Amino acid sequence: MQISLAQEQRIADSLTKIYSTEANISNLEKMELLRNLAFNEVTNIELSIKYANELIALATKENNYLYLHRGYFQKANKYRYLSDLDIALDAVFKSLDAAKKASYIIGQGNCNVAIADIYSSMGNSKNAEYYYAQSIELLRKTDNTTALASALLNAGDQYFKNKNYTIALQNFNEAAILFKKVEYTTGTAYSLGNIGMVYAEQGKDALAKKYIGNAIELLEELEDYYAISDYLTYMSDIYSNQNDYKTALSYAKRSLELAEEFGLKDQINKSNLTLSDIYLKLGNANESLKHYKNHIIYRDSVTNIESVQKIADLRTDFEVSQKQTEIDLLDQRRKNQRIVTYAIGAALFFIALLAFLWYRRYLFIRKTKQIIEKERDRSDSLLLNILPEETAIELKLNGNVKAKKHDAVTVLFSDFKGFTSYSEKLSPEELVKTVDFYFSKFDTIMEDYGLEKIKTIGDAYMCAGGLNGNEKEAAQNMILAAKDIIDFVEKTKSNNATQEFTFDIRIGINTGPVVAGVVGSKKFAYDIWGDTVNIASRMESMSQPGKINISEGTHALISDQWTCEYRGEIEVKNRGYLKMYFVND
Repeated sequence: MQISLAQEQRIADSLTKIYSTEANISNLEKMELLRNLAFNEVTNIELSIKYANELIALATKENNYLYLHRGYFQKANKYRYLSDLDIALDAVFKSLDAAKKASYIIGQGNCNVAIADIYSSMGNSKNAEYYYAQSIELLRKTDNTTALASALLNAGDQYFKNKNYTIALQNFNEAAILFKKVEYTTGTAYSLGNIGMVYAEQGKDALAKKYIGNAIELLEELEDYYAISDYLTYMSDIYSNQNDYKTALSYAKRSLELAEEFGLKDQINKSNLTLSDIYLKLGNANESLKHYKNHIIYRDSVTNIESVQKIADLRTDFEVSQKQTEIDLLDQRRKNQRIVTYAIGAALFFIALLAFLWYRRYLFIRKTKQIIEKERDRSDSLLLNILPEETAIELKLNGNVKAKKHDAVTVLFSDFKGFTSYSEKLSPEELVKTVDFYFSKFDTIMEDYGLEKIKTIGDAYMCAGGLNGNEKEAAQNMILAAKDIIDFVEKTKSNNATQEFTFDIRIGINTGPVVAGVVGSKKFAYDIWGDTVNIASRMESMSQPGKINISEGTHALISDQWTCEYRGEIEVKNRGYLKMYFVND
């Protein structure tokens, strides 16, 4: 559903009273009043056009290009609602010319949107996309948030017609943000409705009903029946797909009633087609055929395309002939039988051709989708290798990550005894290979226990648990992970094939509050800070080979599961005396 600028019928009603009673006003005031009347009058389109023509005449007389632009612009919008697209296009190009003479950039942007809207209605996607791009480029140079949001919304509608739902949804969401910013109710309603239409096309019926229902509720208050009629048709399609034909029928009938009441040809066309499909599914061939004929009539009055007319005539003849055969086969004449035969053959050929084209398109879309999904999964996997899952999701959604404080996180540090002197004897390649051998196994152990590797510094390995809650469970898992690390190091020492790069390892663990966050704008790094981290490092440096040295805070969380050896209060550099424990088997 496209939008120009939202009308308010209640405003039009109040302005009409002013217009009919105020005689002594200046021509400038009168032009502004006529502009508002033409803009806000939605229940009587002919009256709105009358106001627009009065404005054009007065602006021409006053040589006022700004209001001449506005008059032609309102005239174009109203004729577009009536589906008189040739008149609408002529008027909007005159409006654009006046806006250029007035050096009115916002007006030029709005005219380009209107031109694109009309080409979109004609099915000319190439011209529509060109003028939408022109309009958005112009309006981004202005501070008119509402006009820019409207251009984005209408451009999104064009992408929606071309089934490019991803870009359409991006446009609709950006438009929704801008409309919300300026508290523009009608724009908000259109944004909700269009987002709902995307969800409907994607098969997300629950979301579609929610968004479209909210849009209809807002539009009924604004008396914007053109949009309501369109959204009612989509609601009907959703319920029809769910085989709830009774509800689908009620929405489609209501859409048609509104369209006929206000002379909305395009909506009459769509509503009749929807009703035809529903009645066909219900087995009511007479009603289905009646509405399909009406659909053909109004469709052709809107598009006026000769080739479409030929196909429509062919299908109509086929439907009529088939029905007549079912009613009275014995009285059927040979001429009608030939017509049925030719019609069936032509229809089958058309259907086969259409099916072949759709199948080709389906294969292309599926292949493209697989490529996109594969690359997206690869990107997600790489991100999850760097950041915790919750943090990665936040970064993808918002583009940044807020630092968070955690009250009880268990931090582990490990270090290889004598590694510095050993590394001096190795080549760079052998050194990297040795470190990778151990740390790759450590990474696997962390993953097994649901812990987060934070970073490595030389031969030091740092990880944390409890960043997503479950502090007690995280502390228990950290002890288990530390035990597995020690077991792996010991088994490596006894393995003849790996004796050339074996070490003893020290492990220290502490539990307490930390601050966690992401640093960097191009190369992201997840890290934690706080006194808890510093004490964990001290626990490691005060540990012994093959031992797990824990602090008093960690001991309080794991003492009911593990037997610990109290080491007493040991003096730590810059920290004073700290209680320490060795974890026994």
